[in-house]
This record gives sequence, C-alpha cells and structure tokens, in this order.
Amino acid sequence: MKSLLIRLTLGLSEQDITVDEMKHVQNWMAKKYLTKKENIYKFNSKFRAGTLGLVQKDTAYLNVIGENIRDLFIGEGDLGEAKEGDLIIAQRLLGKRGTPSAKIAEIVGREQSYSIAYIIQKDSHLSLVDLKTEYPIGAELTPDELNFYNVGDVFKIDNQENKVLEKLGNIKDPKVDEKIVLAQYNKHDEFDEEVLKIAESFEPVNASKYPKRKDLRELHFCTIDPVTAKDYDDAICWDDKNSTLYVAIADVSEYIKPFGALDNEAIYRSFSIYLPHRSIPMLPRQLSETLCSLQPHVDRLAYVFEMKLNLDTLEVASSSVYEAIIHSKRRFNYEEIDSFFEGDLKAQNSDEEIIFNALTKLRVVTDALKAKRLKVGYDFRSTEIDMTIDEDSNLVSTHEAQETPSHALIEDCMLLANKEAASSFERGIFRIHEPPSQAKLQILYQELAGVGMQIEIKKSIKETISDIQRQAREMDIESEVDTLIIRSQMQARYAPLNSGHFGLGFEQYTHFTSPIRRYSDLIVHRLLKAINAGDTQEGSYVLRNIEALSMTISEKEREASSIENEFMARKYARWANENIGNEYKARITATEVEIKAELHDEIQGARFLITSNSDVVLFEDVIVKIEKVDIARAKIYAIVVGKVDV
Repeated sequence: MKSLLIRLTLGLSEQDITVDEMKHVQNWMAKKYLTKKENIYKFNSKFRAGTLGLVQKDTAYLNVIGENIRDLFIGEGDLGEAKEGDLIIAQRLLGKRGTPSAKIAEIVGREQSYSIAYIIQKDSHLSLVDLKTEYPIGAELTPDELNFYNVGDVFKIDNQENKVLEKLGNIKDPKVDEKIVLAQYNKHDEFDEEVLKIAESFEPVNASKYPKRKDLRELHFCTIDPVTAKDYDDAICWDDKNSTLYVAIADVSEYIKPFGALDNEAIYRSFSIYLPHRSIPMLPRQLSETLCSLQPHVDRLAYVFEMKLNLDTLEVASSSVYEAIIHSKRRFNYEEIDSFFEGDLKAQNSDEEIIFNALTKLRVVTDALKAKRLKVGYDFRSTEIDMTIDEDSNLVSTHEAQETPSHALIEDCMLLANKEAASSFERGIFRIHEPPSQAKLQILYQELAGVGMQIEIKKSIKETISDIQRQAREMDIESEVDTLIIRSQMQARYAPLNSGHFGLGFEQYTHFTSPIRRYSDLIVHRLLKAINAGDTQEGSYVLRNIEALSMTISEKEREASSIENEFMARKYARWANENIGNEYKARITATEVEIKAELHDEIQGARFLITSNSDVVLFEDVIVKIEKVDIARAKIYAIVVGKVDV
C-alpha cells in the first residue's frame, strides 16, 4: 500500500497499475482524492498521503511520503480513529496561518504491513502481544485458541486485516529467529512456481546464438569473491599493454524482462539478503547461482565496461559499455589473492600465470586510484563482524572482517565502472550521499571534544574530519570515531537525479556492478542499453516511474539491512542468555541518553545496555557483567564491574 501511495504522489501511469491496485485507485478517484490526466493518476493538490507520527493529546503530525515537504499538523478533532503508524490520506487545510495542517480523509492501512506477536503469561492469564513492545496486538486469539498454543509461541500478523497468519515457532527455539526477522517484512526464500518455471526455462549459453555480442572469451577474466560466495556478479581483466580495464558484469537484463513474473518478484525483493549462514536471493538460484553467475570455465553473457586509463592522470581516457560473451579462466577467493600478493601462492598453469602477472600490475594502478580517491573522499573503518552459527542456529564465534589488498583491488575496479555508468545519463538511478548538516556536525564535534579531542574547524569538512581521524588513530579509537562520523551523515540512497556522493568524494555515482543482488543495477543496465541503442522510447519506458522506484528501492535496502542486523542481535542475545553472570571486556559506545557498550572479547560486536549509574566516559574500556537478557526484544543488560587496565 505504501508503494502505491508513493507512486500516486509522483504520478502513476495507468498501464503500471495492478488489478488489485486499480480497485483502490478507482475508489479514490470516486472520492476525488486523485486526478487523471493523459492516463497518469496523481493525488489531487488538496490531498497528501503519509504515515501518522506519535499521537499526543489528540494531535499528531503526518509524515508525508513521496515528496520532500514539511510534515502536516493534524489538530485536535481531525484525527478520527487514526493511530500512530497508520497510512493516511489527508486533506490539506488551506488558508490557515501557521504550521501547514490537514485533516484525515481516510485510513488506508498500516505502514508496517506485518508484525510479530507471541503468547505471554501474566498473572495466570494468557495474552497475544507484540513481540517488541508487549502491547496487545490488533489481532486476537480466542481463549480456546490461546489454550491450544504454548507460552512463547510466535505468530506472523497481518496488520492490514488484523489477522493471525501463521505460527512461526516458539521463542525458546533459536531457529525461530530467522523466521521472525524475515516475516516482519514478509520476506521469503521460496519462489512461486510460475517464477521458477521461467527461471528453469532458459537454455545454457550457446555463443552461436549471440552473433552481435562482442566475443571476449579469449581474454583472461577472473572472479574474486568471498570463499562462501555462490553468486559471482563481476569479473575483471587487466590489459597492461593498452592500460585497459575490463569490468564484466552478469548480464541479468538479458533474462529478466520488464513486467514479467520474474521482474515483479525481483522488484518486490529488490535486494538479496545475507545472513551469517545463508542468503535469501533476489533472483531464483537457477539464475543467481548458475546461469547469470560468472562461473569459471563456462561461457557467460556479460555487460562489460571497457575503460582505457591515462596512467599519468589516473582518469578514464575513454570507455565503452557493451554486451559480450566471456569465459572466466579462474574463480578466486579473497584469501587466495592475498596469499599470492604475499608471495605464498604460485601459479599452477599458464592461465593462472597470465592472471597473476596482470593482477600484480593492476594492483599498482588500483592502489594509486585509491590514494587519489582518498584525497577528496573518506576511508571510514567502522567494524564489520562476521558471525558463525551452528546447525542449531546458536552463535559459535565471531571475527572482525578486515579489508585486505584483494578487497581494495576489486573495490576500486568496481568504483571505476560505477562512476563511468553514472556519467552516461542525466536522469536514471544515481547512488547519492548528501553532505552532513552543520547541526549534526556540531553535535559530532561536541561528542569528540568530550573524549579529549582538539577539534579545529578547517577550511573544508574533508580537512576537519581527516584531522579527527588522525587523532582517533593516535588514541586507538579509530573504528568507534568513524562510526560516530558515519552516524552524523545523511544516509546514502537512490535518486533519479544526481547530487553527488559525499563519502566517496565523487561528483556522480551509481550502482552498476551487482544486478544479481541489487535491482537498482538491473535498471541501470536497461537504461544504458537503451541509450546505446538510441532507443528513446525504451529509455523513457525504463524511466517512467523512476522517482517512485528510487524511493521504493531505498526503502527495501533499509529493510534488508534491518533484517541482517536484527538477526545478529538475536544471536547475540541467545549467547548472552547462556552467559548471565559472566564478565567480559567491552567499550563504552554511548553515554547519552542511555549508556551503551559493545563487546570486545572472545565474542565481538554484541551491544549491551548498561543499567548501573556507572562513572564511565565515551570509548572507555570496561569490564561488564551480564545481568539479564530479553530474548523477545533481543536486548542484553549489563553492569560495569571494573575498568580495563591500559
């Protein structure tokens, strides 16, 4: 429903409305909420759609969606039966002085379509309550139904219909965690039979059927990915003689055509989700892990950026993007390439010898590209934790992910291709990252001054932050400070028009290199193909609802990130529950409004709420004792029992 409201705010073409959506559109047309002009439906200027914020004293603000305008004040008497989190169509109250205001015309659903509830027992009484708030949920189970289930049983709830959809398991079972985090966003691993049938219908790549594609099978492409990866989006080849970099990307757009069942499912998912033990792919595995994946020793369809570099200026002297066929000579993991760079891995055959020779020379180029990039962009070192869980879905171990030379090499190859793609159009899907506001920067500077940093405002934000990072390195709090700097910034997002990427220091940037796992990249491929073919009709077709699509994809990205983070938080909570009373090393990460700490011990990354009024300062290393754990909310509570001797 939220997606429909956003699209109607921006203007929705009649041919892009589904049968189910048309019922709502016709209803709202009859009520004059919408206008129709040249088969484009759009909200009447008197009406706005949004999400109702916190209700206080029978008033609230409507957070308008789909456009960047001020929230609308809903005054006393204009709320009706609406409550926080409702999706609303509101009528603007024109002619009133002061804050822009409105009254509710219709409640059309809930912002969160699904939620999770579980059964608790209180004073010998069983209740079905929201998992995170323990408030009564809109849906109900009869007393007989409640008695049929057990305390702790977990359910998926449809918030639109206030209906219990299914039992997911019991909160005591660690395996229910995955079901919880997926169900709250209605994510699922399985694909409909129709989608699978299409995915299975494609034949293996036969080069003779693609005479118009550029044949690059003789080039020594290789892929470099995590050891556990199965979906290989990108392959690289460096032609040192001609200073030319080839970045070959899985040509997903050859298989996924607009508005078919496969495309609809890909839009709905928008991103692959990566949990510690498995992935939930955007595309069926027949495509993501097989036919589209740039596997070694087989022909694959690719969309290739060929970029000739000026090694004096480290700029792209010329580039072209085209459809090709490649034949990757080797699949490497990051550890193998790092081992080669360290002199511990030798070539086993002539293909590897050619690739290793090229990678040695390419590394010199990418190291120089990175050094140049960091003169205007940033190198943030917020810690990423890799988690290992066992067959019973319990946390076994963690380790801090490190960027190595192999990661850096691939990253700068991909950044180069993404920049070139972004320079190819003026309207499309850009990856934008706006500069932080002065207000947020002042808060950041005050926090850092509190831990003993000398904050000197330089001529530019870049110089100021670089000096802060220098001090953080000297104080051995680099990761923590970088995390605070990142929090002070705007969130990167997708947008139809370019406004630059602050973090990378790029004037224009997009995502081109991962169409197997990001829908944004698939759209960029379609757009570039239309531009190359001079097909203005196809280009306008791709861009028709690009504003709404950009917003939707940005939201789906946040959902995927929330799922991944919450799953890890639930694993940490279960581990902590088995270690109540034990003491661990941690670092204070927040002192206002609550005191928080992050585990820096045999298990890393778990976050604690400190319940005692401890005399601690930001980034201080302390000893904490786990006091209690709320498994349902995935919260760990601890007290500080000592300081770590430096």
